[in-house]
Amino acid sequence: MTAGIAQAIRDGRAVLGIELGSTRIKACLVLADDPSTVLAVGNHAWENRFVDRLWTYAIDDVWAGLQAAYADLVADVGDRYDVALESLAAIGVSAMMHGYLAFGEDGEILTGFRTWRNTNTDRSAAVLSELFGLNIPLRWSIAHLYQAVLDEEPHVTDVRFFTTLAGYVHWKLTGRKVLGVGDASGMFPIDSATHDYDAGLLEKFDRLVSGSGLRHPLIDLLPEALRAGQTAGELTASGALLLDPTGMLHAGARLCPPEGDAGTGMVATNSVATRTGNVSAGTSIFAMVVLERPLKNVHHELDLVTTPAGDAVAMVHCNNGASELAAWVGLFMRFSAASGQRVTDDEVFDTLFREAIGGESDAGGLLSYNHLAGEPIAGLAEGRPLFVRTPDSRFTLGNLMRAQLYGVFGTLALGMRVLADEGAELDRMFAHGGLFRTADVAQRFLAGALDVPVSVGATASEGGAWGIAVLAVFRHVVARGDTSDLSSFLDTRVFAGVDVKTVMPDPADVSGFADYLHRYRLGLAVEASAVATLRSEGLAL
Repeated sequence: MTAGIAQAIRDGRAVLGIELGSTRIKACLVLADDPSTVLAVGNHAWENRFVDRLWTYAIDDVWAGLQAAYADLVADVGDRYDVALESLAAIGVSAMMHGYLAFGEDGEILTGFRTWRNTNTDRSAAVLSELFGLNIPLRWSIAHLYQAVLDEEPHVTDVRFFTTLAGYVHWKLTGRKVLGVGDASGMFPIDSATHDYDAGLLEKFDRLVSGSGLRHPLIDLLPEALRAGQTAGELTASGALLLDPTGMLHAGARLCPPEGDAGTGMVATNSVATRTGNVSAGTSIFAMVVLERPLKNVHHELDLVTTPAGDAVAMVHCNNGASELAAWVGLFMRFSAASGQRVTDDEVFDTLFREAIGGESDAGGLLSYNHLAGEPIAGLAEGRPLFVRTPDSRFTLGNLMRAQLYGVFGTLALGMRVLADEGAELDRMFAHGGLFRTADVAQRFLAGALDVPVSVGATASEGGAWGIAVLAVFRHVVARGDTSDLSSFLDTRVFAGVDVKTVMPDPADVSGFADYLHRYRLGLAVEASAVATLRSEGLAL
């Protein structure tokens, strides 16, 4: 088996997926003939910075991180198969959605990368939402661009192209200014009939900014939107050196349209068909539900985006996910180290998660707010992580950990209640991300929070890096004449043999979480007061 894989890698039949997440850049290798199996992985940790009151990543860190993750992958390939990685059949690039990277005529970046996490675009988003008759979230690329216009930022007059992080990396690897339609739907609204930017709304925007510093029609500034399977370019010689400065990697691999982490999460969980959905949990947490019919009303809790194939999706996006939970677990890690009882990080997570199972179904009256950053769904412009209890709350370790896990799902559940009231129905909900590595625990609590069965596959912890590798395989097979649509390809070529475990909602968890969410909703007034009265030292979250 290992010898066969080694030969396939030598023959250039491996496919690379890269995802730039909020805290990790991950590389994932699969075979074009069998994308269901992960062959090797590479990782690099990175963190955002708060500079001039904006969340950002340095552009140099993008490339240093990509090179480090790729080098880690190459080392893993060498350790496992004793072979050098010199050529690839296909590559896919994914990254955190939304945000704003703007470039001038010479291709140089004009201002710092503004990530999805920023909430300074409230005026812009409000104007655009009213103008378009759609919810335009604060994190969308068009909201960032129009906010820069409103603020009369000097760089606006020089903008000739703007894109997302995935679109930027893909451009530099291939020379193509393109974007997968799923990621593009987080830049500007997509017309589900044409699977392209909404022409009528483009005209409305151009009229809105007429006479401003923006000198070109919006369509000329956006990347070309492509559906899964469409031609998106090839790895150039200069692009190969950007990934692998050693010069070992050859040019020529096909690239699929670059996608956002929402789209790759849908692929990684086989959730691109109608009446399916998925939850992705990391630094942020979001749910995607593929719609059977349009929503009746506009809701600020719900974004309208698309699958990588261009089908309409309702998205509940929360800026804050598992970071606060990880901070609490970090305290117990430090305690174990300080006491001389050293255990691994995974063992600490596993112990605390299993302790949560023994907690009360409503977390004993404890409340956890995971808001490190602003949270539009909760009406918070800034974040203040809080742990709240009353004198009669049952303050046990089990209840504490259950409250922390419930807190990860709190704001998400608020948005999903709105979607349920719209009549959207789900046949299945999949979950992925490192939060679900401890079998059954977070999966069980999510099932209780949403009152739907939740499935987790064997590739759940690989997440979007594997998802974009699968999209790269899909582009590869389409180029070779396969006429399958994306959903059929996933069903027959990727997930047919994947082990999937489904947990049904426990009635006690459903009832307990409903009680927790009722208190959580009332307690948001405490959170809002904390934002108003407690200022952070050195930076405002």
